[in-house]
Amino acid sequence: MADSITVAETPDNEALYVARLKEARGQMLGEMHKIIVGQEEVLEQLIYAVLCRGHCLLEGVPGLAKTVMVQTLGMTLNLTFRRIQFTPDLMPSDITGTDIIQEDPQTGRRQLEFLPGPIFTNLLLADEINRTPPKTQAALLEAMQERRTTCRGRTYDLPNPFFVLATQNPIEQEGTYTLPEAQLDRFMFMVKIGYPTRSEEIEILKRTTGDHAPEIEPLFSAEEILQLQKAVRRVPIPDHVYDYVVTLVHSTRPGDGGVPDATQWLQWGAGPRAGQQLILGGKARALLHGRYHVTTQDIAALAKPVLRHRLICNFAAQAGGLNTDIIIDRLVEHLNKKVTQV
Repeated sequence: MADSITVAETPDNEALYVARLKEARGQMLGEMHKIIVGQEEVLEQLIYAVLCRGHCLLEGVPGLAKTVMVQTLGMTLNLTFRRIQFTPDLMPSDITGTDIIQEDPQTGRRQLEFLPGPIFTNLLLADEINRTPPKTQAALLEAMQERRTTCRGRTYDLPNPFFVLATQNPIEQEGTYTLPEAQLDRFMFMVKIGYPTRSEEIEILKRTTGDHAPEIEPLFSAEEILQLQKAVRRVPIPDHVYDYVVTLVHSTRPGDGGVPDATQWLQWGAGPRAGQQLILGGKARALLHGRYHVTTQDIAALAKPVLRHRLICNFAAQAGGLNTDIIIDRLVEHLNKKVTQV
């Protein structure tokens, strides 16, 4: 297991602290690459989400190892792990748990006792989350925001740390339900997983058609991850980066940011939570790349995974073949030119 890192080290041994976190990034990626071929950017974004106490939504067609990625991350971080396979007949109580009648063997009296559901874990894999109706999807809302769940008027705290890493198939596929906007906004990142390259696919075939099963070495305990999360929040942010984030988020709101693309192509823009996630993600990215300061490049690098699921294109954009990724690229390019001119 990697050396323990404590938040108290940050002020006095900043250089050592940053170096050890950068080393931890390499160790985590190395362990996950024992099973996952390629997908470097995707794996990094999963690590950022963990360090920021955020949830992550992975989208891709079936067969791209979305589920395996989450399972591998859980093994690398040495966390308790549960998987829920979302299906059309899944009920909210199948996720959160329910009260059951239990009989006291001594008195013979019957009473309700809460039976915890699979949500009571550190790392929850919500597999194919958009194959269940919105009513069941909504069972995750309170857990994702408050780290707790309610059953029959009683509130139960979830383990700490707690993450939801969900996978979904593209909404154009048969048998999928669109996630409600309120739930999408609770995901820090929406990560799109593409097809592997030719060389990567050859390597996948070699690894998965033999009898060798790689072993993952756990690197961090739950307590160490909580310390890392606190450390991320202590990274300082200069005023010009705050201004950059607010300007970028405002530029997604039609009629607010002064950017023609937003007014012309977007029906709905990002809210304040997007700015919070950009700041936190920028802090985690800076630390894991060996820096104790955040730059606008860190923010721009995370613009797509943070914003793509928080924007809604209008009919004109859809008719013109545009999507949120293309529009985000234009907004970032426009903002960078503006910053350069200043």
